[in-house]
Amino acid sequence: MTEQEVKLWVHLKTLRKQGHRFRRQVPFQDYILDFVCYGSKLVIEIDGSQHNQDDHQKRDITRDAKLNSEEFTVLRFWNNEIDENIEGVLERILDTLSSTPPPGATRPPPP
Repeated sequence: MTEQEVKLWVHLKTLRKQGHRFRRQVPFQDYILDFVCYGSKLVIEIDGSQHNQDDHQKRDITRDAKLNSEEFTVLRFWNNEIDENIEGVLERILDTLSSTPPPGATRPPPP
């Protein structure tokens, strides 16, 4: 794990109390996911500068589309976002999780 992944992992582990259990470095089909919460269908990827290169961008787009087709939400953050704005990163993750009930919760019936 990179330094930024370790930094985020420390925070993600605290979300277990709220029913969101994250796993790290998870094999999924042909990919390794940085972090995944299966109950909330949320994938979090931490990207370094190599993801700015065309070939990486194309692979990321294909990967995200595949995950979206499996009903996962994918959040991507740059390394510098983790280093410089961890509070904002956590806020975005929590906002995304709050729109998805934790595992075992029942969804209210549609109006």
